[in-house]
Amino acid sequence: MAAEAEIEKKLGIWAKSRGCLYYKFSSPARRGVPDRLVIGPRGGTLFLELKAPGGVPTALQEREIKILRANGCHADWSAGIEGGKKLIEIHCLQ
Repeated sequence: MAAEAEIEKKLGIWAKSRGCLYYKFSSPARRGVPDRLVIGPRGGTLFLELKAPGGVPTALQEREIKILRANGCHADWSAGIEGGKKLIEIHCLQ
């Protein structure tokens, strides 16, 4: 399994164990949208782009994250599982 896919799987197990919904998200009509949608037990929502350690989002992914933020959404990216956990804790578990 690729590093990014492994991170997505492990983070999903962790998020679900805390009561979150953890969806693979794709937008066929719009490239660059973050690939995970996490919804916390109290409704906190996060669009999350995951990368393997050392990875960075593409310019298109960064643009989409900025657009989501400008429209009031929580959107971010993480290279690795620990950063993903922190973002979920902040936006979905408080």
